Amino acid sequence: MPSTGPPGWAITPLRGHQDGGLRVVALVQTVAYLGLEARGVEVQCQVAPGLPGFHLVGLPDKAVNESRQRVQAALASLGLALPPKRITINLSPADLPKEGSHYDLPIALALLAAMGVTDAEQLHDHVAVGELALDGRIVASPGVLLAAIHASGLEKGLICPAAQGAEASWASGIPILAAPDLVSLLNHLKGVQVLAAPAPGTASEPVRGPDLKQVKGQETAKRALEIAASGGHNLLMCGPPGAGKSLLAACLPGILPDLTPAEALEVSMVASVAGTLEEGRISRNRPFRAPHHSASMAALTGGGLRVRPGEVSLAHLGVLFLDELPEFQRAVLDSLRQPLETGSVSVARANAHVTFPARVQLIAAMNPCRCGHLGDPALGCSRAPKCAADYQSKVSGPLLDRIDLHVDVDPVSAADLALPPPAEGSAEVAARVAAARAMQTERLAGTPARTNAELDGEALDRFATPDEPGRKLLLQAAEAMRLTARGYTRILRVARTVADLTGAGHVTRLHVAEALSYRRRPPVS
Repeated sequence: MPSTGPPGWAITPLRGHQDGGLRVVALVQTVAYLGLEARGVEVQCQVAPGLPGFHLVGLPDKAVNESRQRVQAALASLGLALPPKRITINLSPADLPKEGSHYDLPIALALLAAMGVTDAEQLHDHVAVGELALDGRIVASPGVLLAAIHASGLEKGLICPAAQGAEASWASGIPILAAPDLVSLLNHLKGVQVLAAPAPGTASEPVRGPDLKQVKGQETAKRALEIAASGGHNLLMCGPPGAGKSLLAACLPGILPDLTPAEALEVSMVASVAGTLEEGRISRNRPFRAPHHSASMAALTGGGLRVRPGEVSLAHLGVLFLDELPEFQRAVLDSLRQPLETGSVSVARANAHVTFPARVQLIAAMNPCRCGHLGDPALGCSRAPKCAADYQSKVSGPLLDRIDLHVDVDPVSAADLALPPPAEGSAEVAARVAAARAMQTERLAGTPARTNAELDGEALDRFATPDEPGRKLLLQAAEAMRLTARGYTRILRVARTVADLTGAGHVTRLHVAEALSYRRRPPVS
């Protein structure tokens, strides 16, 4: 019974209450996406006497505001007209910004419940997401996997588009209503039709890139690539055009270990928010993203009017390949400094603060100068060496300091190209990389780190401290090479990876020496 107040007043309980046909309020649960977090949103619909109108409140963006037209057209396709009353839709909490088209379906369901077309009590046990077409179809919208995980935490079911039922099924243990259109969904809720359970999501077949057998010569660069893959280290390759830098980078996915099931789900959550998770297929391949050098800061780190993950987040737990590194805008490159250090990227806006994961392995390639032929008397330009200094200075020192391995890729001679393919290819290197990663997984169990590239603090002191000859060599090199504290730490991480590739339990002078050979030298004054 409604509580009574002063004469003529009544406090009406929410959730589907009807007061003499004068006022109706219905509730439907949905979500708002903030990074990889799905926050609960309550869609409240009130149909009350007054001037006919359809009002939407609760900090909606333009896409949410336009849902009024989509919902009205979808209901008209069912032969339903809006009641000639004042309709108010409130998206609660009202101070949380609402973005995206996935609010269409919960708004339509709340309105249908308020009109008495469906049962509001039945909807209370579900979270609903989905965009509506004008003919009543329920079409895909980004973020369904996050919504399913959120619904699982609330022990509720999920109502979603049929095209994304397989994606939602990765959140096991919850009932999923994957409906192709409003008619099918309403008939299922009324009990006159049964929606088939969505097919479980599938894992796509691994896709491998070029084989290392295609790379002629470049043994030093291959070794650096193997170390980078084994420890998750950042790598910069510098060499003239046509030396094989891009081919080496393209070979990297073929030697990296597959994602673990937990990592695959983590990567798929980013893809779900970005709307790139097709047909619910989860890949065990590590992401490999190669944005063009004209990419903006928002494209690389995330942002935009509706905050979406950028390339550095789409490459989470995988590889971000930046070819022609100095051609990127300097401010864009420097925006990577924080993600490379912390493994996450924060996008701050006046009305929202969104954080995306960004634990990536940076692989970069660049020419030594603008013409690309520095040191070649036949092809080099007349501005050398000043052109090289100007060109390389486009990449800031702090960013270069975050790159663990620096390797020069020399041009390949015609004699090298005429040689038969090398006997060792990606399969043999991948086996050594997998063995090194297995050692790291066992060693780092119980710590936040996954690979040697993430070693820090106590874990670094415990697992990467070299023996006495190695320590003396590192101290001498730190002074001679003017290493920063970050550079010193990264040398230890690389040395630990070199030791893992040899199966050594402790870091020795030999491992430190190889790690130092890949470190960038300071420019000569």
